[in-house]
Amino acid sequence: MNHQVNPSNWLRLYGDYLFSIAMMKLNDRQLAEDIVQDTFLSAIKAVDGFKGESSEKTWLVTILKNKITDHYRKRSSLKEAGNYLLETDHSFTASFFESGPGDIPHWLDNTAPADWGASADKALNREEFYAILQLCIKKMPEKLALVFIAKFVEETETSLICKDFEISSSNYWVIIHRAKVLMRSCLEKNWFLE
Repeated sequence: MNHQVNPSNWLRLYGDYLFSIAMMKLNDRQLAEDIVQDTFLSAIKAVDGFKGESSEKTWLVTILKNKITDHYRKRSSLKEAGNYLLETDHSFTASFFESGPGDIPHWLDNTAPADWGASADKALNREEFYAILQLCIKKMPEKLALVFIAKFVEETETSLICKDFEISSSNYWVIIHRAKVLMRSCLEKNWFLE
């Protein structure tokens, strides 16, 4: 066993952190607990391969992310992203936009971006904001939420997101656009313009 790691301390040191990541990505308490447990078991099996090039925490988070990605691959939640985007295009567009001159979409009056002003930077430091952010992520369709979290929470590179979720670059950009529009709308309704 590698002398740099101590599995007997993992649950105490990293359990809550790994669980919070799993909950954000999975939105299912039982599944999150199972995947965190599976992460610890996989790490114990692979502990001799840990080279210490990263911290224990980083190594465990990487294993967890791979477990979550495998879970979604098995469920094929994003395999049909292209069909999903086509099927929901009209309803999504109609919820936020109207056809303007030359059939160019324009924001509906009640959905146009509002000026958040200086309150946006101050809000990021408030614990309540993160609860609302979690709520907004949970309200997103799963296909959008997964890519949104990978891009903006985990700051994963676009090419890796496309590879991990087996989506095309063009589907990725449509998903990101929709997720950002939904996030902005949710934050305005539940936080900035309360």
